[in-house]
Amino acid sequence: MRWRERVVAGASAGALLAGLAAAPAGATPAFEELCTPTDPGLAELSGLAVADGLIYAIGDSGNDDKVAELDAQCAVQQWLPVPIDPRDVEDLAVGPDGRLWLADLGDNGRQRETVALIGMALGGLGLGGEDGTLHRLTYPDGPHDGEALLLGADGVPVIVTKEILGSAGVYIPADSAGLSTLAEPGPGPLVKVGSVKINPTDTPGGPIAGVNLPAITGGAVSAAGEVVALRTYTDLYLYPVGAGGIVEALRGEPVRVPLPGQVQGEAIAFTADGDLLAGSESAGGPLPPILVLRGAVDLAGTAATPVAAEPPAGPIAAGAETTGASARSWGIGVAAAVVLGSVVAVGLLGISRRRR
Repeated sequence: MRWRERVVAGASAGALLAGLAAAPAGATPAFEELCTPTDPGLAELSGLAVADGLIYAIGDSGNDDKVAELDAQCAVQQWLPVPIDPRDVEDLAVGPDGRLWLADLGDNGRQRETVALIGMALGGLGLGGEDGTLHRLTYPDGPHDGEALLLGADGVPVIVTKEILGSAGVYIPADSAGLSTLAEPGPGPLVKVGSVKINPTDTPGGPIAGVNLPAITGGAVSAAGEVVALRTYTDLYLYPVGAGGIVEALRGEPVRVPLPGQVQGEAIAFTADGDLLAGSESAGGPLPPILVLRGAVDLAGTAATPVAAEPPAGPIAAGAETTGASARSWGIGVAAAVVLGSVVAVGLLGISRRRR
């Protein structure tokens, strides 16, 4: 299957996991198993979202023509057909309009002229539901691979690219256009408004044994919009959101929580209660469990410094970059690891050959 960059990354929702007790005060935060999918259609899981007490999940290219609706035991209730043929969906989010948004951002070869956001109704699709909405978008600086879509209450989509080495770009539509005003089908222009640099850590896991890849593979916004989460193959990063919104939050200092050895983890989503779910592709093995981090919103704390009243809407400002090296960290400290380009290139070549 390709680099296992599936969608289903995510957003808000119902009373899912309401029966889980809060973690004891002062306890070290840690993920635990929620449930394990059994449907082989979820072997390429790359995105999660939560709405109305249900989990929505999707795979990436080749497996992204339908979305699975799961209960809290990971049992598939129904498959929802994607109304518009995607190319490589890498994330999911529930928008303020109550619809499910698919982030068709995958581009391992950096060859796509456009990426896309696809909107679809929840539940009723395939039962006389809408045809879907397509918004094509173009980067201002050439093609990028991307796996993280962040949607807040203002409806402005924030895309974070996936970079194996170097900083990930943060992009929004020109003029801060929201989902309701994006060109349909487009293309409409994106602008770069920031960057995020995540340093390698000593957390085990990921698709290349012994190599920690600090690439961003998924994103989510809490139901109330007060916390943004980004993940890599091995670690979770929580950013408190202040008055400046999502873009400004990504310039701040995150809290890092190590993930427990996922083979190719790419999906995260918040529940309505402030917990966070994390999922992984199977990488050819048994389907891995979906994990839950209780009280993830509370772990992020509050913004340490004042933020601007309005999010930036122009080119990236000097110094507007956050690094994993400065993140407040739980558990394992950030390692001074060096990822050799030749090792990464060889490993990724092997993975890319399995991806369309």
